[in-house]
Amino acid sequence: MRTVPITARITMPASARKGEVVTVRVLVRHPMERAANAPGVAPTPRRILHAFRVTYGGEEVFRMDLSPGVTANPYVEFTTVATESGTLVFEWHEDGGAIYRREARLDVA
Repeated sequence: MRTVPITARITMPASARKGEVVTVRVLVRHPMERAANAPGVAPTPRRILHAFRVTYGGEEVFRMDLSPGVTANPYVEFTTVATESGTLVFEWHEDGGAIYRREARLDVA
């Protein structure tokens, strides 16, 4: 598997009080269109996201299976509880084994 960059907009507070419910919004730009190929040329493989996973402090806090109908530029909103300062790790898994990864820090007081 390879890890590659992705364009994602992650909107969440930079800090929160312990026990506070935090709303996380994520919009990812992900092209999934197939390129047009000349006759006799092998088709370009599709690039479709099939899973989205978020961990916080090493624990999974959100998971979603994606289908071709929602994966061009998926928007996801979820909540989690601020338990300790740490990093939220966002991973999108694509057909063919590519993993797109972004991180955002949450400071808890």
